[in-house]
Order: sequence, then C-alpha cells, then structure tokens
Amino acid sequence: MLQSLAALQSLLVGVVLIWSARIKLFDRRAAEQARTSALGTLLGAERAVPAYRVLGGAELLLGILLVLPPAPVAEPLAAAALAAGFVGYLGYARRVAPDASCGCLSAKATPVTGRSIARAGLLVLAGLVGIAAGGTYWLPALTGSPAASAGLLLAEAALVVAFSPEFDSYWLLPLRRLRARLTHPLRGGSGVPLLASVQQLQLSAAYRQVGTLLTSDVRDHWLEESWRMVCYSARYQGRAATAVFAVPAGEVAPDRVRVALVDDSTGATLVSLADPAYAT
Repeated sequence: MLQSLAALQSLLVGVVLIWSARIKLFDRRAAEQARTSALGTLLGAERAVPAYRVLGGAELLLGILLVLPPAPVAEPLAAAALAAGFVGYLGYARRVAPDASCGCLSAKATPVTGRSIARAGLLVLAGLVGIAAGGTYWLPALTGSPAASAGLLLAEAALVVAFSPEFDSYWLLPLRRLRARLTHPLRGGSGVPLLASVQQLQLSAAYRQVGTLLTSDVRDHWLEESWRMVCYSARYQGRAATAVFAVPAGEVAPDRVRVALVDDSTGATLVSLADPAYAT
C-alpha cells in the first residue's frame, strides 16, 4: 500500500514540472519574465532568457518521463535533485534579489517568498518518497486504491497551490473578500463604520488637543454601550501612553468626544480633556 502511494508522487511532481515548463517555453511573456525574474538579476537580462528556456526544456522532459511509463527509480531521484536545486536558487535569490520575480509557475510577477521555498521543499520530499516506489508505475496505484490515491493527490496539490503566491488571486483573495463581507471588520455592533467614528473624533476639540502626541494609527477599538472607544499609541512627557477616545456611536456629535491619556506602565490616567493643567 505504501509503495503504491509513493508511486503517486511521480504523477504529482511530473504535472507540476510540466506546468512550470509550459510557462517558460510557451507563454508569450516568457522572455520578459526571464529578464525581470531573479534569474535575470543573477545572470543578466540577456543570458537569463536562454537559461530560462533551457530550464523549461529540462522540466518538460523530466515531467513527461515521470508521467509516462516505465517508472525507473532514477526519475524521482532526478526530480528530487532538480527540486533541491530550486530550493538553493530560491533561497539565494531571496537574499540577493528580494524584489525580483520568482518566474516559477506563472508569468505574473511574484517575488520569491518563504512559501515559494517551501513549495520547492515539498517537491524535494515528494521526489524522495517517490524513490520508495521502487519502480512501480503510478497508474496501477491510482486505479488500485482510487479513493485513497485521489485524496492524497488532492491534498498534495492543495499544498502546492497554498505554497504558490502566483495563485493567490484565484483562491486566497476571494476568500479574504468573502471573510470581509461576512465579518464586516470595519463595523461594530452599532452598524457605524469605524472610519466614520475616526472621522468624527478627528473633527473634535479633544483630538486637536492631543493629536500631536499620537504616535500610531488606530490600535484598538470596541463598543461600550452608546460609545465607540478608539485607542492610539501616544507619548506624553516622555512616557509611553495610550490615548483612549470615547466617540458617540449613534450620532454625529464631535463636541461630545472625550479623551484620556493612560500610562502604559502603571495604568494611571495621566490627563483627560477636562484636566485644567493640560487645557492651559
């Protein structure tokens, strides 16, 4: 059983390599991608293009060998070695050209990240596991245990996608938009957007009095009965403090906004809007 599941790694790695080769060999933006990629930074814009094509050819050849029978042990071993080379290249590129595009699985400009390196590491692991198949071809393994095999391949493919920043626009950004629609992160229980509360407090006398002491954007906020409490980091007489504004949540009344500066070390109130010493 384990040998059969190991044989499936050749299919996974082969498909990833063929996809990667498709970008390098057949995409009309491949040449420009090579010049602007980390490879272009390391080799120079002109030498990067032929190197990019050669790499794509190697990926295509090895990918086809992995997908088609027979299945000698040398193929997953070669795949693991190639993926290990990717790990080294991506790690070096991230250090010397952090803003350059990866040029890996998409013609879309995507800088090298830790996820890109993790994806290459996953392919190294898959290649090494594939060696344990001992020359078993993946198709009998897939048809022999279709449910387990399909589940394993889908899980591994999901990991490849999750470790690929190039694909974020297809799944991660839609998920973030959905979460924003469901959770309304800029709204409290009052239904008043946080931005409206911030705009109201910025019109208040309280904000004018302490505005020059603030050292951050909104750090925290919550609802307390009919008030929205909005917190900023602040600095008062050399002390680290928190400016806590109380903003009416159900009406627009900047004149009712109140503020207190609270010492971050002791929790003591250093000053409030009504403090005569501060007002003068």
